Amino acid sequence: MPDLTVKIGQLTLKNPVMPASGCFGYGEEYAPFFDLGRLGAVVVKGTTAEPCAGNPPVRLAETPAGMLNAIGLQNPGVEAAKEKIRALQNVGAPVIVNVAGHSVEQYRAVIAVLEEVEAAAAYEINISCPNVKAGGMAFGTDPAVVSALVKELRSLTDKTLIIKLSPNVTDIAGIAKAAEEGGADALSLINTLLGMAIDTHTKRPVLANLTGGLSGPAVKPVALRMVWQVTEAVNIPVIGMGGISSAQDAVEFLLAGATAVAIGAANFVNPTVCPETVQGIHRYLEEEGYSSVQEIVGLAKKEWQKTGDECGCVKK
Repeated sequence: MPDLTVKIGQLTLKNPVMPASGCFGYGEEYAPFFDLGRLGAVVVKGTTAEPCAGNPPVRLAETPAGMLNAIGLQNPGVEAAKEKIRALQNVGAPVIVNVAGHSVEQYRAVIAVLEEVEAAAAYEINISCPNVKAGGMAFGTDPAVVSALVKELRSLTDKTLIIKLSPNVTDIAGIAKAAEEGGADALSLINTLLGMAIDTHTKRPVLANLTGGLSGPAVKPVALRMVWQVTEAVNIPVIGMGGISSAQDAVEFLLAGATAVAIGAANFVNPTVCPETVQGIHRYLEEEGYSSVQEIVGLAKKEWQKTGDECGCVKK
């Protein structure tokens, strides 16, 4: 029986599959479809210091190979969310809480509350949020800002600290290194790509927010490339995500260097995609003769390097 166990910071996951934040709520809607304990981890939606109503409608738009969303971090706020998180205490999988904010103080406030919640095993920090004190530029676009934010949050907690990277940057490897230097235990990537849609009948943008985050199969090649780049640049685990909708997709991310994977938009199409992906990875390892999922993490890099050695050229 292949061993699917992986380590993310201080967390030991029974398998490398989890839902992506924002696509799974607090697990309540998915619990009727399967036992949440079959997941490697449960990742709950973005949590802010105060309740957030989100953006006005229209907030979702279907695209040819995915979806645009401009939900705007709608959530009940950390005081209300902590009770939903506590309800997951005995679910049988570690709970990772996505933390969002528009200032360092807001991130600090969320963590201060959740430090008292035992069920919150780890924090995934959303650095795609606009920093209102820096003119609205997202935290995750400046390596110096990323490093400073991670250092600040690292000082507040001993729990596993995961930094979620935005793909809307020039050099994602540089941002990743800054997060690692700041004290991150792991990274998750990618968040959504910035996009928009226009209604040709109304001649207006479809989303009330004008732009939204693109997710789904369309972003997978970009996400896979970025995971490859980042896992070459850092020495901490990476959770790969972006367009994963099958075990084959997940295996590609593992081969590219991801230690674990998260599934987002595909949950809306198939609510059992996460446990099906776990089964598919298990089946792949058996068919290929591997005894552990760890054996395939980054294996594509090694095979690529072999090709370079054989032809006498250097592969990068």
